[in-house]
Amino acid sequence: MLEEKIYNDYVSALRAKNRQKTDFLSLIRSELKNQSIDLKKEKLKDEEVLPIIKKLQKRLLDSKENIIKSQRKDLIQNLEKELNILEEYLPKPLEDSELLQIIQDIIAKTGASSMKDMGKVMKEVLDTVGVRADSKKVSSIVKDKLTSR
Repeated sequence: MLEEKIYNDYVSALRAKNRQKTDFLSLIRSELKNQSIDLKKEKLKDEEVLPIIKKLQKRLLDSKENIIKSQRKDLIQNLEKELNILEEYLPKPLEDSELLQIIQDIIAKTGASSMKDMGKVMKEVLDTVGVRADSKKVSSIVKDKLTSR
């Protein structure tokens, strides 16, 4: 399970005295612990862990622009290391062609023909792709496909 892998990596980082990785994995573990308390569960399933990791990744990517503007090389390096750590736990993102095919299949399956159907299509697509695609990107493609009909 993903939660166990994060814990094992945390222990390995502690043994290796890798302070930055230990601190960041500790942050991830605290987020997971909060979620398990909220859900009243002892262990989280992978499908419950992935959205938390994706949310942390999104938060880091959102702050990346400001950090780059600050031109502080140490902060930029730390951010890149943290993003790399998160990528270890996320599934490989879908290729654009795969995502496009999934969206086209769902539009055909649901019979969507206009922007009125966007919510229905978005729900199906996001349920299908999970955290393997960015919701903004999915929204943009769905909107493009539904307006061109």
